[in-house]
This record gives sequence, structure tokens and C-alpha cells, in this order.
Amino acid sequence: MQAIDQLISLFKENRNRENAVPMAKYMKNQFPFLGIKTPARRKLMMLFYQESGILTEPFQEDLVLALWEQEEREYQYAALDYIGRSLKKLGKRDLPLLEKLITTKSWWDTVDMLAQHPVGTIALKYPEVIPATIVGWAFGNHLWLQRAALLFQLKYKERTDEELLYTFIKYHSASKEFFIQKAIGWALREYSKTNPQSVRDFIANNELPKLSVREGSKYI
Repeated sequence: MQAIDQLISLFKENRNRENAVPMAKYMKNQFPFLGIKTPARRKLMMLFYQESGILTEPFQEDLVLALWEQEEREYQYAALDYIGRSLKKLGKRDLPLLEKLITTKSWWDTVDMLAQHPVGTIALKYPEVIPATIVGWAFGNHLWLQRAALLFQLKYKERTDEELLYTFIKYHSASKEFFIQKAIGWALREYSKTNPQSVRDFIANNELPKLSVREGSKYI
């Protein structure tokens, strides 16, 4: 695929080994980095889009998968950038791809973006995927799918399905997992901007992890 070769070449030409070490350390050394910081990466992506014209074409799943297979983390960020610019092209058919991305090379930096943006967008446009797929994520045994289910409504504001959000949170309220406790708190904090009284009452009437309560109570 010409586009993937073009992007890999562009990134390799701009790698910075001095930056790579602290960038990897910030991510707990989960992944190696090329050392391309976000502002520089965004400029390179704009150049790639201009030169390739790929944003005028149908959504390229093969490009996303090829980027996800690359070793350095910036390639997964490039895939997220491309997905974020292609949200209007996504449909129910793309949910299996997103599930694969959530469960592959998983860490909060990719999972949170996937949950909020492409998954959230698809679920808002095609709400039937919630009972068909996302409920299974929430009640399944995969940590990152659980987190994605807790966070997919993060940007919904008044369109939030409160009952569903609270059902997912109560199901995971006894979790000892940091990333789940943090997601609960984040979801509550974000929803409190829309319905503070509801969140206040929910926190008061349910046994939640201290971390979740602290995070969820920041604005109320």
C-alpha cells in the first residue's frame, strides 16, 4: 500500500532518539517511540494528508491495521488521527475493527480516544449497537473493553443514557482495577457537568471506590 509506505517513510525521517526515551518512559515503557512529539506529528500528518489525498477516499481499514502493526507508538497515534478525521465515514460495520484496536496494543492513550470518538460516534448514530455489542463489552472480562464501555458516552452530555451509564458503573463498583476506578470517576465527572444533582445523588447512594468518588466529585 503506497500510503502506508509514504507515512512510515515520513515518520522515520523525522524520528528523534533523544525524545524517544522520555516519551516511552511516560507511557511506562509499554511501547517504543520514534520520538516525534504531538505538535510535530500533527504537522507530519497534515503533510501526509495533503500529499496522499487519502481523506478524499473511502475509509481505509487496511491503512489503520497496517499502522497498528507497526512497533513504534506514533504509528498508532497516526491511525487514531486518521480515524478521527474519518468519523462521518464510519458505520456499524466498523465496530469489529474498533474492538480489535481496543484489544490490541492496549493502553489508556489509544483506548480512551477510540471509546470517546469513533465508538461514541457510531453508538450515537446507530444505538442498536449498544445492546448488541457495547453491553457485552461492559459485562465481559476484557479490561480495556470494559473501560471503553464506561467511557463511550463521555461526550454525550444531555444525550447520555443515564440509566445505562449507572448500570455499567454499579456493575464495576467493586473493581480493584485502577483503570476501571479511574474510568468510573471520569465518566461521573464529565456527566456532572450536565446533570450535577443526578451525579451527586448517585455518589451518595452507592458504594463506589474512593478514587472514583474523588474523581467524580470534582465539579460538584
